[in-house]
Amino acid sequence: MQVTETNAEGLKREFKIVISAGELENQISSRLTQLGKQIRLPGFRPGKVPPSLLRQRYGNAIRGEVLEHTVQDSSAEMMRERNLRPALQPKVEIVSAAEGGDFEYTVSLEVLPEIPQPSFDGLGLERLAVEIPDDDVDKAVERIAEEYRKSEPVTRAAKSGDILVIDVVGKVGAQEIPGTRGEGRRVELGAEGQLPGFTEQLLGAKAEQNRQVKVTLPEDYGNPDFAGKEAVFDVSIKEVRERQPAKIDDSLAEEVGLETLSELRQEVSDRIAREYAVVTRQRMKRQLLDKLAEQYDFPVPPSMVDIEFNNIWQQHEAEKAYAAGQAPGDPPPQTPADSATSPEAAAPAEEDEKLRAEFRSLAERRVRLGLLLAEVGRNANITVTQDELNQALIREAQRFPGAERRVLDYYRQNPDAAGNLRAPIFEEKVVDYIVELAKPAERKVTPQELLAMSEADDTDEAAGAKTTEANTAEKKPRRRTAAKRPRKGEKE
Repeated sequence: MQVTETNAEGLKREFKIVISAGELENQISSRLTQLGKQIRLPGFRPGKVPPSLLRQRYGNAIRGEVLEHTVQDSSAEMMRERNLRPALQPKVEIVSAAEGGDFEYTVSLEVLPEIPQPSFDGLGLERLAVEIPDDDVDKAVERIAEEYRKSEPVTRAAKSGDILVIDVVGKVGAQEIPGTRGEGRRVELGAEGQLPGFTEQLLGAKAEQNRQVKVTLPEDYGNPDFAGKEAVFDVSIKEVRERQPAKIDDSLAEEVGLETLSELRQEVSDRIAREYAVVTRQRMKRQLLDKLAEQYDFPVPPSMVDIEFNNIWQQHEAEKAYAAGQAPGDPPPQTPADSATSPEAAAPAEEDEKLRAEFRSLAERRVRLGLLLAEVGRNANITVTQDELNQALIREAQRFPGAERRVLDYYRQNPDAAGNLRAPIFEEKVVDYIVELAKPAERKVTPQELLAMSEADDTDEAAGAKTTEANTAEKKPRRRTAAKRPRKGEKE
């Protein structure tokens, strides 16, 4: 094998590799000999098929197989001897593969850069600890108590805040509105989330009465065939129930599966603390990545930047289409032929180019941070265990109730998709490793102070500050300021 380096510009490498005709012929002959020991042809004993007949029948196929293996083996050997770490799959082009002649091909690739070993001393990270005020816990417990309020049947006319148990069906003209028919449904008079004007027309109703409720369905009604139309709901009131005062005592704790009110308050406090911990950790992670991006600057493979840029741009285009009400795959709006040269078209074009430049800078930043974190993780022998990956698979499947089995089967049958779950786990473990070495300073803050900091961060990002995640969608979790349980329905 003869290897000649033809390009070494920046991170790009190109090589010409030549395999002599004699070496190639030896491999072909060896493979034909192996085949001859296995093949069975009529009229010949096993292992006695003439080599000329084997070459006549299988020569082309064997030659193609040998060439494929030769490219794989020789290119891998070349990169191993030169300690090359390709950033992406190398590109191979066959130059000459004529029978009887030398086999020549080229290999083009981009190599990973020399990544500096970062020092994490003096990064100046800050770990925020949120002090949970008793008032926040009180309010969260009050919300839970409100959700678990009981109700009792009454004989009086219904008033705001009561619960009506009804049978109902809605129609537009003679056509029934799908999804509106129901028996024993519970409706809270005056509650949010009802059709505008619906519960107001049920005020004053009593059990065993029937009422017709007429409303105009909103323009954004879930079924577009009925949106904006006049609807009539036939309502049969089965029961009027008055909500009882909320109780905040040990009985409330028992309702949610605990024993005492003290345990409930502690559980609520712990949950609020965990939710704030998510926000503070994300803030510290953004701070860490910003500092790494400021301190370390090294060349990155252009092909990796191109891929990351395309991902960012596609996401931007999808979000823009969604905001404009376009479905995925819809063609862009048509414009007059001469509008492309108009002054009105020039400004969006300039803005588009500016946005592309910003996104490319973001893509380069993401790639550089991703390579840096990957190198830190590699040097620290950080890995993702199968148990951690299994937990991530389960969490992903739980996002699709009723289809969990299909989701799990998909990931098990598609290793590349499972790799997408592995990457963020690896990144979080590397970040935790760096934070531990950096020894961030602890600072206690109130929920209001944390909220103000987060709003300031959002303002900075909206003004064009650098975004701060490496090789991810760089989205922050929504903040919550108090724990709130899922609504479980009215308790009898």
